[in-house]
Amino acid sequence: MSKEFDIVIIGSGPGGYVCALRAAQLGMKTALVEKYSTLGGTCLNVGCIPSKAWLDSSEKYHEALHKFADHGIGTGKLKLDIKKMGERVQKVVSDTCAGVAFLMKKNKIEVFEGLGSFVDANTLKVSGKNEDTIKGKNFVIATGSKPAALPFAPIDKERIITSTEALKLEEVPKHMIVIGGGVIGLELGSVYQRLGAKVSVVEYADAIIPTMDKDLGKHLQRTLKKEGMDFYLGHGVTSVERKGKKVTVKATAKKGEKEVSLEGDYVLVSVGRKPFTEGLGLENAGVAVDERGMVTTDDHLRTNVANIYAIGDVTKGAMLAHKAEEEGVFVAEMLAGQKPHIDYNLIPGVVYTWPEVAAVGKTEQELKDAGVAYKVGNFPYKASGRARASDESDGFIKVLADKATDEILGVHMYGARTADMIAQAVTAMEFRASAEDIARTCHPHPTFTEIFKEACLAATENRALHM
Repeated sequence: MSKEFDIVIIGSGPGGYVCALRAAQLGMKTALVEKYSTLGGTCLNVGCIPSKAWLDSSEKYHEALHKFADHGIGTGKLKLDIKKMGERVQKVVSDTCAGVAFLMKKNKIEVFEGLGSFVDANTLKVSGKNEDTIKGKNFVIATGSKPAALPFAPIDKERIITSTEALKLEEVPKHMIVIGGGVIGLELGSVYQRLGAKVSVVEYADAIIPTMDKDLGKHLQRTLKKEGMDFYLGHGVTSVERKGKKVTVKATAKKGEKEVSLEGDYVLVSVGRKPFTEGLGLENAGVAVDERGMVTTDDHLRTNVANIYAIGDVTKGAMLAHKAEEEGVFVAEMLAGQKPHIDYNLIPGVVYTWPEVAAVGKTEQELKDAGVAYKVGNFPYKASGRARASDESDGFIKVLADKATDEILGVHMYGARTADMIAQAVTAMEFRASAEDIARTCHPHPTFTEIFKEACLAATENRALHM
C-alpha cells in the first residue's frame, strides 16, 4: 500500500530541502525524494559549497605566496598539498550534507532515496535501493540543473571537463582553458590560477560576466589579467580536440574572423547549465516544458497541472541557490494559505572571485534602455581606511538611484566582502529606501560597509565625505 503525503518534493537541493523544511514547519506531512545517496543537490555536493571551499583554500595559499611578506610574515618555502586541500573540501561537503540529513530527521520529513518518476499527477514511483510508490496531494519539482555542453566539445570527464570534475582534480593544471567567462568559469579558473596554473578564458560575448553591470566585468577582468589570466573576448569556439594529455581549442573572433589556437592540458567547459528533468516522467503527469526543457509555471510557480509546482533551476530565471530557496518557501507558504511574495528584481547575484562581485537591482544599461532618469553615486575602496588597513583597496561600490525620488534602483559592488555586504543593499531596496536613507544611517568605523554609505552620499547631491 502506497504512502500518502500532503506534499512531495522531488530533489533535495537548496530549493527542495528548504521547501520541505518550511512545509513541515507549517504542519504538512512531507516527503523528500532524492536520487543520490547524499542530500543537498548540486549546490552542496558539486557546486556552491565545494567551490567556495576551494576558493577559500586557494586564496589562503595565494596570500601566503604573494602578500604575507608585506605584513611582516615570513613563510619560508611554501609547499602545496592539493590532495590535502581536496580532503578538506570533501569534509566541508560531507559535514554540510549531514547537516541537511539531520534537519530532515528533526522535522520528521520522510526521505526516499531513488529516482522519482511520475506515474500520474498524483502518484510518484521511486526507483532506488527499494521500490516505493507514494501519493501526494501536491508535488514540487526541484530537480535543479546540470552543466550544458557544446556539440563540438564532448565531455570526457578527464581532460575535457565540467565544473563537477574541476572540483575534484588531484593536480594543478599546467594550462587550463576555460570556455565561458561567466560566474562558474571565472571562479574555478581563479582557483587553479592561484594554485599555479596558467588560465585562458574564451568568451563569446564582448565582456566577462556579461549579464552584470559593465563596470563590474571591466574591473574584474583588469584584476584577473593583472594576475596573469588571459582573455579572448568576442571569440566563438569552433573546435575542441584531445590527443592524449593535450587538448587544443580553436576559436574565431567575431570581429575580423581571426582564428586563435590554444593548447592546454585541461579544458573546462563552462557555458551555463540546463534544467534536469530526465527520467521524471513529466509526460505521464501531463506537465508541460518549453523549448529549452524548462518546466513552465505561472506567477505562483504552478505548472499547467493544478497540484504540481516547480522551483529553482528547472524553471525560468536566474539559476541561483538562494532564488530556489525563496521559491521553495513561497510554494510551502502558499499551500498553507498564506500570501507570500518574491520580488525577482531583488535576487542578488554574486561572483566569488577575489575581489568579489555582488549586485542587486537594475544595471545602468537596463535603466537607460527603459528610459529611467537616474543618478549615480560611486565610491572607491582606496578611499576607505578599513580597506587600506586590510590591504584590500581594489574595488568600488556604485549606487543607482531614481533622479526624482532618490529611491535606490540598483547597487553594484566590486571588492573585498561584497558577497556579504550586498544583503544590506537588498534589505534597503526591499523597504524601498532612498540613497539618503542609507546616507543618514550610522555605520561603524572602520568597516567596509562605510563604502556603501559613502556611495549613497555620493548619489545624494554628490556629498561623499571622504573623497
